[in-house]
Amino acid sequence: MKILLAADGSPFTKKALAFVVTHEGLSGPNDELVVLNVQTPVPGGVAGMVGSNVVADFHRDEAEKVLAPIREFLGRHKLPFRCVSVVGHAPDEIVKTARAEGSHMIVMGTRGYGVIGRVLMGSVAQKVVAQADVPVLLVQ
Repeated sequence: MKILLAADGSPFTKKALAFVVTHEGLSGPNDELVVLNVQTPVPGGVAGMVGSNVVADFHRDEAEKVLAPIREFLGRHKLPFRCVSVVGHAPDEIVKTARAEGSHMIVMGTRGYGVIGRVLMGSVAQKVVAQADVPVLLVQ
């Protein structure tokens, strides 16, 4: 099975990651885990002011802050994985990457704000569930 794990570096990502590695049906030797970090685009005029190379370096550095500890953790568990970082709107990029990778499932942590929080703030998880073509496992 190929699993896409959406990683934002929060404690909720850590819980989702721990869930994947401790459930044998999700993390066997023939399974593959793709860890995705989505960076938020900078406002339109910023790249023009500081240069696109500076913006690209910023996104790469920020993604590495999230992905480096995950690489270390997964390396200790001897689980086949790859890390990917993209820039864009998180729900759209998660679904798009899952499709492009041929993922069988998306796993992500969720804050679990409840109904009122989702209405007021929106939810990446809620949007992924609505758009995804594959099962989405939310770990709270």
